[in-house]
Amino acid sequence: MPKLADKITDAPHVTSIILYGPVVVEMLKPGGSRTFQEYSTAVRCNRGKGIRRRVTASGPLPSNWQNFLRHSDNKEELFSFLSEQVMQLVVKESKQLVVTDKKQVLTVPPGKETANLAPCNHEEADTRMMVLDELWLTFGTGKNRRYIAPHQIAKALGPEKSRALPVFHAITGCDTVSVFAGHSKKATWATWNAFPEVTTAFLSLASTPSELPDGVLSTLERFIVLLYDRTST
Repeated sequence: MPKLADKITDAPHVTSIILYGPVVVEMLKPGGSRTFQEYSTAVRCNRGKGIRRRVTASGPLPSNWQNFLRHSDNKEELFSFLSEQVMQLVVKESKQLVVTDKKQVLTVPPGKETANLAPCNHEEADTRMMVLDELWLTFGTGKNRRYIAPHQIAKALGPEKSRALPVFHAITGCDTVSVFAGHSKKATWATWNAFPEVTTAFLSLASTPSELPDGVLSTLERFIVLLYDRTST
């Protein structure tokens, strides 16, 4: 796979910052906090089953934080509670804070136009991001922290491959689809480059057709065959 994401360690100049709530909660453990109110103050400065616990300001924090986060109702209440707490922040006059709470879109200072943002009914934060000129992603902490520029990656890939990339990701392994046994993203990427004809099939699926056009399924089958045996006829 070509190295499209250089290791940039200096923070780029940005005009907006987007924080994904679930990731923040996963990263910021309760530490010495005893109640949800104390935890929310600290915040401001895996999927599955877990134990249900009501989220209230004075409610004690669970002893097993990861188990608490596995219950979807717990997370929903926690995110709403944290959204309310964040709305109490004092924002500089030159800044604007936008917070989502379920389908609501809240702003600080209040009164800002949010019709183009609400209702917030997207399941994943990724689909809420609209790229204007540049989009930077930051990963890691401390010495391992780096910045990735998706707008530069899209330019390197070109418009067709960029539009096809989400379908490639979905087919080769994502949140709801298993990866191909014994083949990483790097291996499937190499097969894509060796079999560029599959790009047309990916683009066809990206246009969300009501039924598969002729030849798409056979092209996808050929792609998977080549993934396991480059010399197969």
